[in-house]
Amino acid sequence: MGKDIDWSNLGFGYIETDKRFVANYKNGAWDEGKLVDDPMITMSECACVLQYAQTCFEGLKAYRTEDGHVVTFRPDLNAARMKDTCERLVMPVYPEDKWVDAIVQTVKGNLDYVPPYGSGATLYIRPYMFGINPVIGVKPAEDYQFRVFCTPVGPYFKGGAKPITIRVSDFDRAAPHGTGHIKAGLNYAMSLHPIMEAHEQGYAENMYLDPATRTKVEETGGANFIFITKDGTLVTPKSGSILPSITRRSIMVVAEKYLGMKVEHREVFFDEVKDFAECGLCGTAAVISPVGKIVDHGKEICFASGMEEMGPYTKKLYDTLTGIQMGRIEAPEGWIKVIA
Repeated sequence: MGKDIDWSNLGFGYIETDKRFVANYKNGAWDEGKLVDDPMITMSECACVLQYAQTCFEGLKAYRTEDGHVVTFRPDLNAARMKDTCERLVMPVYPEDKWVDAIVQTVKGNLDYVPPYGSGATLYIRPYMFGINPVIGVKPAEDYQFRVFCTPVGPYFKGGAKPITIRVSDFDRAAPHGTGHIKAGLNYAMSLHPIMEAHEQGYAENMYLDPATRTKVEETGGANFIFITKDGTLVTPKSGSILPSITRRSIMVVAEKYLGMKVEHREVFFDEVKDFAECGLCGTAAVISPVGKIVDHGKEICFASGMEEMGPYTKKLYDTLTGIQMGRIEAPEGWIKVIA
């Protein structure tokens, strides 16, 4: 560990590291791409990304396992999801095998920033792409840049995962036939006002309902929901306008194959939420955040698992998935990509 970093006191923020990967798309083709030292980007004042928000991103992590390897978790799924996003935003697809290789190169170029095993900290990896040439009439860019940087981040929960309180939002996260199912930067710009408003009112997150009927559960601004029924069934909301979370898809496999739970991926109506025993939000950053209470315009829905700790099933899912990620539990074929 060559870097003088206080691993135990890291927050979730940006720390500049030594290397980042950059590839350019020009005249209809990608160049080879390479690691560079300079963290700054130079572009035209009229770059498409600055005018029309033609940009997308992914998020994944690298960490040290118990046996000392540096690994990442299911990067092929992130590559496939970015491909879907690029196709929807009329951006060129960065080939999936090269995409994964760019992740490997970036992590290898910053190995000293991968936190030690057991610290709770990880190396967060941010691949992203944007239209870089000047565009003034509304149309897609012709030139693009694909970049990957990484930054060490602390444990999402300092001192354990306390259940959070969230609210039902009056805002829509996505349009019925919009871009909710892809990881476009513009989705996150739209979520900033509702999340700041939620925080001002004392809530940790928003629960967004389906934009067409507002009767079904969708997701929060940055995570998918998981619910546990009183008889221990895992239920995850299904919708064409929520982001297909890689963590959520992995949790479904863990529930069924490792814990023998029944799993249902289906539409979840808001009026059945009160009948669930446990609730959580899942995503790359926190893996699972337990939800203790949902407030619907003053009316409280309190889960049996309470406000003190994760519910028993949620805890088992969390422990099993993080155990797989950290190399303590054998992973399904192809889930762990060893980098070093």
